[in-house]
Amino acid sequence: MKFLRYGEIGAEKPGVLDAEGRIRDLSGVLPDLTGEVLAAPPAFDIDTLPLVEGSPRLGVPVARIGKMICIGLNYSDHAAEAGMPIPAEPIVFMKATSAIIGPNDPVHLPRGATKGDWEVELGVVIGKTAKYVSEAEALSHVAGYTIVNDVSERAFQSERGGQWTKGKSCDTFGPVGPWVVTPDEVGDPQALALTCDVNGERRQTGSTASMIFGVAHVISYLSQMMRLEPGDVIATGTPPGVGMGMKPPVFLKAGDVMELAVEGLGTQRQEVFAD
Repeated sequence: MKFLRYGEIGAEKPGVLDAEGRIRDLSGVLPDLTGEVLAAPPAFDIDTLPLVEGSPRLGVPVARIGKMICIGLNYSDHAAEAGMPIPAEPIVFMKATSAIIGPNDPVHLPRGATKGDWEVELGVVIGKTAKYVSEAEALSHVAGYTIVNDVSERAFQSERGGQWTKGKSCDTFGPVGPWVVTPDEVGDPQALALTCDVNGERRQTGSTASMIFGVAHVISYLSQMMRLEPGDVIATGTPPGVGMGMKPPVFLKAGDVMELAVEGLGTQRQEVFAD
């Protein structure tokens, strides 16, 4: 199933897509789509749910995300374009939850930004607490999959000392959605195509098959260090084609439009503004 949340910021309602791609209202069945609910949703007949008219704003498809954990340099060809060695273990950083926005909400470059960049990624939504889990157990802790745009400011990230978080956690730098798609519908998470277009030009093309560390490995690895809780989101890394890897580098500016897609998970579209 494809679960979503729709409505104005702060007033989103839970919903689900029917077989024809129409939004059905779930608010009469459950109060919201938290990680726990997504892991074990109540039974309902989708065809009897009220249809939602028009084209409402889509919000973050998971309510109250506890933490967003990101994996860096997880595609060998992206590491090469960044001029960095293949990591021996997953590179882990956090993105502030205040950065998280809906899939089509505007992205704002912060004051002083000069090197804004795009990163299409497979997002993993945790549905069941994971602590010291094995790779064999890991995928049973997944409530579903979504798209994450790990928007970055490369100068903040790499030229101002300290950790990557500086360039990853700016407000609006974490579009998530449009949906959370349940694992039974996604199938193998290591066989999904990813793309990102900027201003109508294809920038990124990749497949999750090219991950250095697959989803099961990442979940198991993280669970040895921190408890993964329902509603947590893991952004699993990006394929090549980011702006900093172009020759010469190309960075985001006001008026640019990013369009992202992951096979079976829908699309995102964000217009860029400058604060």
